[in-house]
Amino acid sequence: MDADSSRLPVADAATLALVRLSAIITGGGEEDLRRAFTDALDLVPPDWVEELILQSYLFAGFPRGLSAAREWRRVSGRMAPVEDEGADYGNATRWRIRGEVTCSAVYGARFEALRVNVRALHPALEAWMIVEGYGKVLSRPGLDLRRRELCVIASCAAARQDRQLHAHLHGALNVGVAAGDIEAAIEAIADILGKEDARKVRLLWARVLGK
Repeated sequence: MDADSSRLPVADAATLALVRLSAIITGGGEEDLRRAFTDALDLVPPDWVEELILQSYLFAGFPRGLSAAREWRRVSGRMAPVEDEGADYGNATRWRIRGEVTCSAVYGARFEALRVNVRALHPALEAWMIVEGYGKVLSRPGLDLRRRELCVIASCAAARQDRQLHAHLHGALNVGVAAGDIEAAIEAIADILGKEDARKVRLLWARVLGK
């Protein structure tokens, strides 16, 4: 997606607030979460927050995902849906198909090599990556893939997972996020990361750009 028309417009306040939430879910405590959710109430569409929380278990771990969901329910007063397609594993074949499409979009020419490399680590990890990660979660319609990738960048940065961060910086570009929006997302979480970690993320981003 190289055409300018396919690029996300300059990151708006709601998107950057969502990105900050992603970093805080990954690296913050309960007070940080409560404050961040309160700040986001009148700024970020609630469906975006719901989707961010659901995807956070992939990058922040299930305990932090549960903590985020608990604080969000308390702060927002929103009830969980009665039903959701993610609860029906009869959808597994559909998740695999759409997971392959989404993962291929994120990794581009590296997609097949990624599958081979992950399968060499364990075949279950390769299957879970496609079906669970990219199919069941990251292909959900409640949040577009470009904003999801910006949030993944924030989570990987907060978790100091440089290898995954490097992959998703490329991935954000691959799915059509403008370089300026990626830079805005990095700056939006710089204070959360701290001076030294923010510097490392900026250096890694410069490497991605070939600078």
